[in-house]
Amino acid sequence: MPDIQPATAPAAVASAHGAPAASPLGTEAAHMVLTITVAGQLCGVPVLSVRDVLGAQAITRIPLAPREVAGSLNLRGRIVTAVDLRTRLGLPPRDDGRPAMSVVVEQAGELYSLLADQVGEVLSLSPAERAANPPTLHHTWRDMSLGVHRHGGQLLVLLDVDKLLEIG
Repeated sequence: MPDIQPATAPAAVASAHGAPAASPLGTEAAHMVLTITVAGQLCGVPVLSVRDVLGAQAITRIPLAPREVAGSLNLRGRIVTAVDLRTRLGLPPRDDGRPAMSVVVEQAGELYSLLADQVGEVLSLSPAERAANPPTLHHTWRDMSLGVHRHGGQLLVLLDVDKLLEIG
């Protein structure tokens, strides 16, 4: 069984001198992912890229934007570009009537919302358990993935946020 554990915020641990010990979360954060589901596929977004998670949001269409750009939304006064992960990953549109969840990430000082079907939990993934993309993985997914992990009988695709946002 791979070393994949749900991550929790560690409690401050007192050292022999009574002072709180440094939180191991800082070193572990590089191996933590927020799980999302896109068209039934379990994916992971590096937690260090995530700035916010939002429920259903009003999205304004942007004229002449690429297909992957669903529009923009307002987050506390900032304009956020919404990217539909289904379209970006070559999947069919959502047809269940449920609104998408937004995972807000930052790249080059700009905020982007990655629209996913569901947002799950934060997991700590062992780097030793990461595998290369399978050769059978569709080239669109392969180009936007950092690798895969096994999790609870499913394959978790670790998404490369920088590649996902190379639009247009």
